[in-house]
Amino acid sequence: MEIITKKNRTRWQFKMTPARGIMLFLALAALAVVVVRLIFGLGATTNLNDQWPWGLWISFDVLLGVALAGGGYGVALVVYVLRRDRFYPIARTAMLTSLLGYVIVVLGLLIEVGQWFYFWKPFVSWGHASVLFEVFWCISMYTVIQFIEFGEIGTKKIFRGAHKYIKKAMPVLLIIGIALPTLHQSSLGELFYIMVGKVDPLWWSPLLPVFFLLSSFFVGAGMIIVESRLSERAVGHKVETSVFRGLAKISGGVMILYLILKIGDMAVRGTFANAFAFDLQSVLFLCEIVFGCLIPIIIAFSSLGKTRNGLLWFGILTVSGVVLNRFNVLFTGMGGYLNRFGGSYFPAWTEFIVSLGLVSMACLAYLFVVENFNVLGHKSDKAKKEEQVEIKIYPSTATYEQAGK
Repeated sequence: MEIITKKNRTRWQFKMTPARGIMLFLALAALAVVVVRLIFGLGATTNLNDQWPWGLWISFDVLLGVALAGGGYGVALVVYVLRRDRFYPIARTAMLTSLLGYVIVVLGLLIEVGQWFYFWKPFVSWGHASVLFEVFWCISMYTVIQFIEFGEIGTKKIFRGAHKYIKKAMPVLLIIGIALPTLHQSSLGELFYIMVGKVDPLWWSPLLPVFFLLSSFFVGAGMIIVESRLSERAVGHKVETSVFRGLAKISGGVMILYLILKIGDMAVRGTFANAFAFDLQSVLFLCEIVFGCLIPIIIAFSSLGKTRNGLLWFGILTVSGVVLNRFNVLFTGMGGYLNRFGGSYFPAWTEFIVSLGLVSMACLAYLFVVENFNVLGHKSDKAKKEEQVEIKIYPSTATYEQAGK
């Protein structure tokens, strides 16, 4: 599919495939369910109740979505602040994935809030004592910042007159864009920190804000690796193994810090007995730690981390570990307390459809953007200069050879 506008001859293309057709169907089905939810309320489209006010949409679309979108600020820190040029090939794809992830989070929040038509009130009502208020503001501002940051790419093709202004503002935008996620990533952990006595001791901790922040940072690398491998299959964009290995080592280092703090916290609070009780809670907790942290650390710092398949498993396990952690905190961690009051919860099919549809929307948007904007061809200034030098050298050599003939 290709569209050419007559006004500026801008070419737009989007290749339709069976997989993309399935994602489009899921996206349309999700939109239909969302319309029903907005008209008839949460009761008509979810299995939420007074005992379980938070369910799949909050855990998957918001808690997990924010965590998995953490690769954007992590890569921005490494590439644009620490100036690690070898990570430039994945800088823009990481930031694009993060932007789309936060768009899903914002949509998830709008769908999940009971009286969604009052979504504008936090902008004019100062709820400075509320953790959710801070999370709402940070996520909203960060999403706007990311849209403006993407303008540095987008204005090379459309609205070209604004490109020079956005480019000048990029240093400030990057600083704000790195600072804001550290606030709301940790604040999401604080939401459960204030629920003393309601979250299982295996997941409740005074260090929950720190754990949420660290896990959002190290899962970013895993998400980038998985996303890049999928992008390789979908659009043929191949990233060098050395780039993935470097990301895995950075992520693995943060995982080691996370584990040290986790073990120290458990020792201080005396929860080792809970971890080895071998009931449902302890088994899920051990799976989260072993498969989501220990094995990825071994892969990152062993010969397995030198192979593309090994690094792919690193990404899959890291992402799966954080997925399990966020689900454990909400469902497993709070289930024992909430079920005391006679309530129970399992997501309705409509909840699954909306979650799958939102992910499908993000995937379709990603494919459209990479096919129409310079996202995959991003290179550092140093690499561009080296290419310019090569271009100057080879023609002159050819000239000398021709002169010799």
